[in-house]
Amino acid sequence: MTKIIAVTACPSGVAHTYMAAEALERAAKAKGWECKVETQGSIGIENELTPDDISAASIVILTKDIGIKHEERFQGKTIVRVNISDAVKRADTILEKISAHLTQAA
Repeated sequence: MTKIIAVTACPSGVAHTYMAAEALERAAKAKGWECKVETQGSIGIENELTPDDISAASIVILTKDIGIKHEERFQGKTIVRVNISDAVKRADTILEKISAHLTQAA
């Protein structure tokens, strides 16, 4: 099973952070993928990714509108950087592109 992880964060740290997390989780579930999303919002880090989550992941999705805290923990992983608005509005498209990449890499 494909496992992806993501970290979402937006400049205001409110709505888009959580909307992006929900959209990515929903799109991954529709593909039959396992997905865990850490949010870095106005109230801090929630649903924090564990070392096991990170090591098991095929792909890491990071939003790029604001700096992600503790990004160094993803060193050596394949990272896809997306705009927060794309994660909210086009999560399905993002995961299709990732799927194509994983298929080519296999």
